Amino acid sequence: MKLDLPRYTERFGAISLHGVQRVYELDSGFNNGRTASETVQSIGNDEISEIEKKMAIVIPIKGERLKLLEGVLSGIPHDCLTIIVSNSPRQPVDRYKLEKEALEQFNRFVGKNAIILHQKDLGLSEALKQVGHTTIFGPDDIVRNGKAEGMITGMLLAKMAGKDYVGFIDADNYVPGAVNEYVKIFTSGIAMSKSPYTMVRISWIYKPKVSESGLYFSKWGRVSEITNQYLNSLVSYYTGFETEVMRTGNSGEHCMSIKLAELLTYSSGFSVEPYEIVNILEEFGGILPTENFDAMDKGVEVMQVETRNPHFHEEKGDDHLKEMFNGSLSCVYNSKICPPKLREKIIEDLRGRGILDEGQDLFPLKKISPFKDIDIHQFAKILHEKATSFVHSV
Repeated sequence: MKLDLPRYTERFGAISLHGVQRVYELDSGFNNGRTASETVQSIGNDEISEIEKKMAIVIPIKGERLKLLEGVLSGIPHDCLTIIVSNSPRQPVDRYKLEKEALEQFNRFVGKNAIILHQKDLGLSEALKQVGHTTIFGPDDIVRNGKAEGMITGMLLAKMAGKDYVGFIDADNYVPGAVNEYVKIFTSGIAMSKSPYTMVRISWIYKPKVSESGLYFSKWGRVSEITNQYLNSLVSYYTGFETEVMRTGNSGEHCMSIKLAELLTYSSGFSVEPYEIVNILEEFGGILPTENFDAMDKGVEVMQVETRNPHFHEEKGDDHLKEMFNGSLSCVYNSKICPPKLREKIIEDLRGRGILDEGQDLFPLKKISPFKDIDIHQFAKILHEKATSFVHSV
């Protein structure tokens, strides 16, 4: 893959927030590590392949169409470990069973290393209880509903499998070729990074909408533009200079090194992606005290790369958008580093959009603790013994 070197970087404590980089070639051949010019980096196929072997791709799924899941599976490079974490309904039709059968049929032809697990499996909850990771539980002492909870389950499975990197791809993607590009971007970003504490986030070139006159290739989603605005305002407050560096606040497609992933606190539900950025600012921005001295010393890199493929995905309605608005802005509003003036602005904005009523406030989001201290071998042992939905196929 051939892509820009970062043209602009916002430095915030130990964090390097890189501006959006552009892809020039989806496949640049085998010229490993050769700089194509002073501003363009070429990442060779051998280097990409080596990183793919160390990467797990997590697909959180909740009732998406099986045809879409099959397309996503076909787009993930063969050497990546595929992890499906399902929270699909099991009654009256067992959707998880259908997803498992689709994965097994796919693997009959391709022989891919893959794991599938249901988020509500009592064996998973027992394994988490035994290793003391209970902030992921609901009041019934099992894993809560929510995308974040599925993602964290996937991260634990990736760590259990000994992977160095974990990426996330939503199950509602219509274009398998776009999925393949996402993973190539993940691996290229990791190859370009100078820190073991790395995050690579996808910036979609277009998010097409179907209209009466045909396809309209919009640049931003309805929630993304607002989320990015407030993340940038948070950074600007401390630097004293207005910035537009953050363009991927709601990016479901992103990856992290396990070294970074296990240090972060996560926010429940659909606020998970923007809160990853907020928590990175909290932990490594030098504003609040931290115990993560190695990451502060080596630095944390956040890279954002614009795709060549447009992002076709399922529209989930206004209620879903409202939930995303609330979650995305709540994680900024309730941050320990959010200044009072920015809080006031967020509340005014949400009331102006009719999302909050007069006098109504944003409630704090449920948080999920870092998993760096989990005994991953004990977790794996109990999971294998107790989780009835856990399937590892090769």
